[in-house]
Amino acid sequence: MNSPAHQVTTGSTFPLGATVTNNGVNFAVVSEDASQLYLCLFDSDGNEQEPLPFIDKHRGIWHMEVLGLKEGQHYGLRAKGEFKPEQQFVFNELKLLIDPYAKDLSEKLVWHEDQAAITKEGQPHSVDSAYCVPKSIVRTIQANANRPARVKVAATSRALYELHVKGFSQNLAIENELKGTYLGVVSSAGIDHLKSLNITTIQLMPCFSFMTERHLQQLTLNNYWGYNPVSFFAPEPSYAKKDAVIEFQLMVDGLREAGFEVILDVVYNHTAESELDQSSVCFRGLDNARYYRHQDGQYLNYTGCGNCIDTYQPASVRLICDSMRYWVDVMGVDGFRFDLGVDLGRTDHEFTPKAPLLQAILQDPILSQTCLVMEPWDIGPNGYQVGQFPKGFLECNDKYRDTIRRFWRGDDGLIPEFSTCFMGSRDLFHKGHKSALNSVNYITYHDGYTMKDLVSYHQRHNLANMEENRDGHGDNISQNFGVEGETDDTKIQQQRLNQQLCFMATLLLSQGTPHILGGDELSHTQQGNNNAYCQDNDITWQNWQESEARSALNHAISTLMALRKTYPILAEIHLDDDPLYQHTPSDHIEWLNEQSTAMTAEDWSDNSRHYIALTLAPTDRSTRFWLVFYSSDVPLSVPFPMEGTTIEALYQTPGLSVTDHSLHCAYRGVFIGKM
Repeated sequence: MNSPAHQVTTGSTFPLGATVTNNGVNFAVVSEDASQLYLCLFDSDGNEQEPLPFIDKHRGIWHMEVLGLKEGQHYGLRAKGEFKPEQQFVFNELKLLIDPYAKDLSEKLVWHEDQAAITKEGQPHSVDSAYCVPKSIVRTIQANANRPARVKVAATSRALYELHVKGFSQNLAIENELKGTYLGVVSSAGIDHLKSLNITTIQLMPCFSFMTERHLQQLTLNNYWGYNPVSFFAPEPSYAKKDAVIEFQLMVDGLREAGFEVILDVVYNHTAESELDQSSVCFRGLDNARYYRHQDGQYLNYTGCGNCIDTYQPASVRLICDSMRYWVDVMGVDGFRFDLGVDLGRTDHEFTPKAPLLQAILQDPILSQTCLVMEPWDIGPNGYQVGQFPKGFLECNDKYRDTIRRFWRGDDGLIPEFSTCFMGSRDLFHKGHKSALNSVNYITYHDGYTMKDLVSYHQRHNLANMEENRDGHGDNISQNFGVEGETDDTKIQQQRLNQQLCFMATLLLSQGTPHILGGDELSHTQQGNNNAYCQDNDITWQNWQESEARSALNHAISTLMALRKTYPILAEIHLDDDPLYQHTPSDHIEWLNEQSTAMTAEDWSDNSRHYIALTLAPTDRSTRFWLVFYSSDVPLSVPFPMEGTTIEALYQTPGLSVTDHSLHCAYRGVFIGKM
């Protein structure tokens, strides 16, 4: 039955979502198990009009064209169907639902108990939720006609810089109205800083519209990181002055204009609807049994967030690929970092590199050409899959993180493992199959200590999260140099700065793709909080105060990034024992001990060794580099590798100096020189 106020036609199943036509708006929504789907229109005063039943369904897609509707129309959906929670059917017509393909929402979603479709007792929830659910907006979004061209980044030059929109811009010296916003990121102060680092790629933390979890709201805390998505299309409104869609596009355009590649951290593994008795605002109300993984009447919670998207379902594969293409083609990003990527590579339950979603991405002519970075784990069975993703994906390498931390902490017996990680973790990214560049090397990430805290705290300090300091990693492989937290002791301050410089130099000289946590170049502290996901305050907002540490770290990153760009061998070496490079001329490497002679088997097996050096030479041997890593504080002098040569110091940490054909190490440090 049609409302007399609106005329409808059958419309089309494609494209999904709301699309403006010559005569009105076409709506197409996936809901395979619903017995009836309704379109709910809202007038300019927010009043809901009589629901319009969809008049046709084809292959699980409900569709119709509503004549006379225009751009800007606010709407929602309601789904009728069986209520059998034991079979994952929780249809409830009283719950207003967001269109999964909506490009814009009327407001930010805030959790409310009336959003639930089911009570704790397992009965249908009896309150209409329209008053506490954002309305989807009919909106045609197009790419900016004068968008700057994509920045082509050489794989050997790529360096990821992880940036939180609000955390980066909130304390910048910019106009107040730009603080904490998309446009603040591309203010002249923001762009000038990013360009000063010589990095290539901005990795934006989540910008999908997200919601604060129920338990955080009850604690009067906020979800700050954004890993709790409401929509896979609509951008987060709280980062905008006025229009999140336009301002996100302007941010990407501004970053491109400044010469940066832009990738977006995306959360396709779960949604903010959480457990079954929490919010039913979109996917749950439309097709709970299809969108979420379940078994024996229970959700499979492989994400630790209450639900996980069933990426073995065709509708989910299509939704995610459509979302990715939208963010590339229309919103302008150049790639993606996938949160909890193993969940995206599961079939019924098990992970496989041949999973439908992974293959769909890699065969897509648009998506396959973007920069794709996987977080290669989740908390489900066999959830640790580092090195096991298809070749088109880069992978975050936590083994690298832990090994480099242990080495610089001074742990014994680390030289063989350190060297393996330094050379691109070929134990994980095997020779002949993958480049070392597949390894995304990092020492710090958003989920953990900042680099300043890594050298300042031995224990986590998460009391501000109001979980009695139980959350976050317990083993951080950190070193506080004798005092927990901030100190006025100048010797300890210098030791901590030196350690940060050693970390950064190791990271940027390692084979592979480096990842830098935004704020580490400022020596930013989170006061020992290693799980600051709910701290939307000065704990997480970057501090832009000038300091000796900031100056030294900025200089180190800029200098070392210039070297990586000038000498690709520092990122990817071509060796004759690697079949991957059989059609390219071979470079040369030699490992050296503290006498600058070739490492022996006894040297490699000496657990007390804290010194390792190597020389790298490109194919034509026109240049030779000497790299030194020393993690002890006992003074040491090392002769040059070749008698009679001179060495140009390209970068060295404070305790190292070159005199009389020797490298003098007053204490731990890193050196790279050109012979």
